[in-house]
Amino acid sequence: MNRVIFNKKGGVGKSTITCNLAAISASKGKKTLVIDLDTQGNSTHYLLGQQSNTLESTLADFYTNTLNVSLFPKDFSDFIYETGMPNLYVMPSHPGMDNLHAKLESRYKIYKLKEALDTMGEFDNIFIDTPPALNFYTRSALIAANSCIIPFDCDVFSKQALYSLLDTVAEVKADHNPNLEIEGIVVNQFQKRAKLPTQLLEELIDDNLKLFKSMISPSVKIRESHSASQSMIQYAPNHKITEEFKSLYQELKKK
Repeated sequence: MNRVIFNKKGGVGKSTITCNLAAISASKGKKTLVIDLDTQGNSTHYLLGQQSNTLESTLADFYTNTLNVSLFPKDFSDFIYETGMPNLYVMPSHPGMDNLHAKLESRYKIYKLKEALDTMGEFDNIFIDTPPALNFYTRSALIAANSCIIPFDCDVFSKQALYSLLDTVAEVKADHNPNLEIEGIVVNQFQKRAKLPTQLLEELIDDNLKLFKSMISPSVKIRESHSASQSMIQYAPNHKITEEFKSLYQELKKK
């Protein structure tokens, strides 16, 4: 199953949700890959730590190869790295991807990620992290995925952007990927005692949007796990937030 975690708004927890769901998948014995299409590289740093500063091959190299004709092209697996957790792998981002964006778009390389993933049968689950923008890399991810998970951080501006985002997914589905489905909206940074988050949640329910029952609470432990370059199931396996991610993963498995 290929899942894309997508929201055009920054700071909603895309990388955190991507990496923690992937880590739980790996802990269940599933061979799992994270693809980091965000040039900020947060998922890459989260999963690889200091190793992320010394990588020889990244997504920038993969996309550069798509622009060049070669008799001996690199295999897609050459851009994938093991993490410190069994069964968990990452295809790392690189800032150089920003410089490739216009050229990739003009030469219509939008299907290259999907084509590469279609040749790989070795991973049970693939989670794709995306930049906070609707650009070439985001569209590539939506085209390559079976389902879309949308993080929502209980903010008025997030709600305003949500409906535009849903239209974007529907357009990609209609034009490029008929198999793409919205798997659900993940409510992140949810404070159940605060008035605004509760009100926004009720509004989403009233609008009949697909919400996961599992919601992620705010916690300093998340930032600590980022600093330690360990997912929550590694860093604090018995923490409340870890249990919330486990519950969310169980919902994914039912779909």
